[in-house]
Amino acid sequence: MNAEIIKKASAVYFSLLKEKVIDETSEHFQDYFEPEVRQTVLLMADESGTYIIETPKQIHLVVQPTGSVFATNFTHMRDKHNQVETKKHFHLMSVVLMSFLASIDQNQAAKVRAKREGISYYSLERQVNDLMMNWDKILKTDPNFGTEERIDMKDVVTTWKYMEVDREDFSLKKANKRTRIGLIASSMRLLETEGLVVILDRDDIPKAIPKQELFERIEYLYHDYDRYEFMKKLVTQKEHMHAEDTQD
Repeated sequence: MNAEIIKKASAVYFSLLKEKVIDETSEHFQDYFEPEVRQTVLLMADESGTYIIETPKQIHLVVQPTGSVFATNFTHMRDKHNQVETKKHFHLMSVVLMSFLASIDQNQAAKVRAKREGISYYSLERQVNDLMMNWDKILKTDPNFGTEERIDMKDVVTTWKYMEVDREDFSLKKANKRTRIGLIASSMRLLETEGLVVILDRDDIPKAIPKQELFERIEYLYHDYDRYEFMKKLVTQKEHMHAEDTQD
């Protein structure tokens, strides 16, 4: 392998490390598709525990969940995002993020609507609250609900039920991460930091607009994970469906 190939591949890979996504306007985009450069970049990604998602107009670099030198465990995430205080907050934020993803990962009409209008924090709060109330009902008849899914369901539901909503006069200056809206704001900030959503109307009725990068991430990455599909089903399933399952 000659030095020029290694130089180009390194430039592509470290650009991806910095930007996470590069598109066709990047000076490195065409270089990546040179066969030897691409092969070298894929090798570098594999050896560092990352991998590449190729879409028609963009290239994503994604960290593998385990075994990666760039993997983010709970402690590292807490260092990077000080809004993630405890594992309980981490689990709650995971539920909020999963609810957001499940609401946009539907049919084409839902995707277009989400891109055009976004999802307000208050709408997302109602969705998560409906979910929590549903899980609360299930827990009353099945105290072990969530154990198999490795979710401390009782703790998550109880914490959510007693959080203030903070419905009126919301602004990021007032947002309190101990309120539901504050928790949602912190969760959406994680996606914003990764360049996957745009937050609009922060001082009025804030909402998150999913970017094309997020839809591509869902299509080319999350759909390959059984855990994602399992959690999505858990978030979207109706109470009677769970009742039928538990009777089997």
